[in-house]
Amino acid sequence: MKNIIKLIVLLGIFVASACETEIVERVDEFSLESGGYMRTISPYPVVAASTFKVSRANMAGTKWEIVAEAVTPNLGANFESYDLIVRFVDATAANGTNSVSDVPLKSFSSTIYTKDAVTGYPRATLAVTGKEMQDALKIGDAQISTGDRFEIRATMRLKDGKSFNADNSDPDISGGAFYSSPFFYRVNIVD
Repeated sequence: MKNIIKLIVLLGIFVASACETEIVERVDEFSLESGGYMRTISPYPVVAASTFKVSRANMAGTKWEIVAEAVTPNLGANFESYDLIVRFVDATAANGTNSVSDVPLKSFSSTIYTKDAVTGYPRATLAVTGKEMQDALKIGDAQISTGDRFEIRATMRLKDGKSFNADNSDPDISGGAFYSSPFFYRVNIVD
């Protein structure tokens, strides 16, 4: 009987000591940093390697075009601009090596965006012709061949000075189908 009482007392002490918890302060979610991303609404999904094409024969009449939505915690109120840079990748050896590094292409101000009735976020159609890309890079028609490509990289700028692109965004944002925000677009040159 003495052993049973000792066992019950020891078990009680063990259970009481196991139930101690440390008080943890609540996370203040309002003081956390927040950012933004540009959701590509159309075309959806964006497949970087094959979605966009411009015609070598009609650079002025063919274009890269997306419907984009500026997503921030305050329904896009602090969105300022979506800035594009472009590079030319010469993937054909027949006409020499004509690759050109990154140059500024175009900036789309938040003023051209309008609030979408369904989502509440600012939305706009963004477009750049093949000729605009070619002129920004200062390359002539003879330097471009079918099989070459333009690569557009984008940066979303906020009014508070923050900026977001593929380098500082989570892979879920830039690579995930739900967010559809690659910040990178490949434009293949076709006939």
